[in-house]
Amino acid sequence: MDKNLKLYTKDLNLFYGSTQALKNVTVDIEKNKVTALIGPSGCGKSTFLKTLNRMNDLVHNVKITGEVYLDGSNVYEEFDVVDLRKKVGMVFQKPNPFPMSIYENIAYGPKIHGIKSKSRLDEIVEKSLIASALWDEVKDRLKQNALGLSGGQQQRLCIARVLAVEPEVVLMDEPTSALDPIGRKEILDTISQLSGRTTVFFSTHILNDVERVCDIVAIINHGRLLTQQNISSLRRSYSFRKIYLEFEGEPDISAILKGHLWIDRLEKSNKGWYLHPTDLKAAQQALPRLIADHGLVLRRFELVEPSLEDIFVRLVNNQ
Repeated sequence: MDKNLKLYTKDLNLFYGSTQALKNVTVDIEKNKVTALIGPSGCGKSTFLKTLNRMNDLVHNVKITGEVYLDGSNVYEEFDVVDLRKKVGMVFQKPNPFPMSIYENIAYGPKIHGIKSKSRLDEIVEKSLIASALWDEVKDRLKQNALGLSGGQQQRLCIARVLAVEPEVVLMDEPTSALDPIGRKEILDTISQLSGRTTVFFSTHILNDVERVCDIVAIINHGRLLTQQNISSLRRSYSFRKIYLEFEGEPDISAILKGHLWIDRLEKSNKGWYLHPTDLKAAQQALPRLIADHGLVLRRFELVEPSLEDIFVRLVNNQ
């Protein structure tokens, strides 16, 4: 086993009755890296996450084949499920603080695992809230009910609650999707702080989140893994450029460019156009003459590198 791998799956399949939700999924999750699993709604992201700490054990009529390993040990054969979930914690899409004080939310897990010392629990609560970037906001109101926190604070509290039992892996199922922009930023800042110290694997369909905090991205659709790479390698592997054009007077150029073989599609933006070429060199050669022949005044001509969204759309559409 690669010593940098913390968690990995091999040919993982999952069935809900006769319906197959995961299809031969092989994913590597590196130690102390932030890895994102992205894909359209309903593609199998949440289902896959739940196989990693056996949350699907609780679902009726589920059949799983293939293998899931944590530090080289098979999680379905070599782990007690309680011990596994201590090592591999889960943060859900919707914040779910317990209806008790902020302090007791964090202390709950350590108490279950046998820690009774008040001084030790105080230390764990403070350490966990610092790690989730929440301590400064709540240190003077730890006895208040956690349900009074904002959405972003509640989600960070849930992260702190997971961290309190010192997991080796933190799974997050679309942790920012139910939050406003401020709450979303708070969670992304927390994930950034965990990078390098904790293995984080989270699902999302918000691609800006991935570009901001992730080291590695895996793309899934219809239960199949399409690719897994670090973001810079992904850009190199699917290197295609588009051309941004902006003209005086903002003319409609769709009729002018219609029918040319070197054009895949044309996309209108706020002030200009994005041209997606099938042949970049041919487009660069033909466009200046075409623009001049129609008397257009060009204000901007720019080659644009593909965004993660561009790559994602192309992969999913070409599956």
